[in-house]
Amino acid sequence: MVKESLTRGSDFQKENRQRLIKMYENSPLSTEEKLINFGLYMRSSYLASVLFLDEMYQKILPVPGVIMEFGVWWGANLALLQSLRGVYEPYNYTRKVIGFDTFEGYPDLMQQEDKDSKYLFKGNYSVSENYIDYLNEMMDYHEAENVMPNKKKFELVKGDVTHTLPKYLEDNPQTIISMVYFDMGLYAPTKAALQAIQPYLVKGSILIMDELNFPDMPGETVAVREVFGLTKYRIERSKYTPDRCYIVIE
Repeated sequence: MVKESLTRGSDFQKENRQRLIKMYENSPLSTEEKLINFGLYMRSSYLASVLFLDEMYQKILPVPGVIMEFGVWWGANLALLQSLRGVYEPYNYTRKVIGFDTFEGYPDLMQQEDKDSKYLFKGNYSVSENYIDYLNEMMDYHEAENVMPNKKKFELVKGDVTHTLPKYLEDNPQTIISMVYFDMGLYAPTKAALQAIQPYLVKGSILIMDELNFPDMPGETVAVREVFGLTKYRIERSKYTPDRCYIVIE
């Protein structure tokens, strides 16, 4: 979990967020009512992230292939992507959502490209023990809310992506990738994943980079430059968020 001292925002914003937490905890709404009135508690910055995912999903509607996310954390993006599939293409059972993560946070060993970052320390972005079981259950719930729940359209892959991704692609040679969300922040696994997915991309595929041009996590940008280059493909910034960029394979 990200420590409070490392969250972005002014001291005033951090204090105001603590106020929101207390209001949420002391809400007069029941748990069920809070779930269907979540907009009451959603910060505009998180709404921007939701709109960004919606923006990206709409771009891949004509493109065949699965969606992958590298760096799942608590799995909010995966659940949102499942819901977006239910909204835009509920019968497209081939649009599988696949999440890769160690579910243990950052490792102790870092590459030179990752050092001296206040965000990259051992255990950061870790989750609770056996969280993958809870996330599997949540994803199964969202799948059951939409049509064709008999077709499993998600998968969670635990482990080091430098090993698990090549094995997944070997076991699933039919794979075409329409969208990839890179949110690992580390140089070595990002580069390895970029290299592994190259043969599985098609024209129109989208690569979302969460830390591109981010000085506190330079490894992602270095990996993109070394594998794809910065001039071969179009790189655009989201209109909703200041730090989300995406590469369009053309």
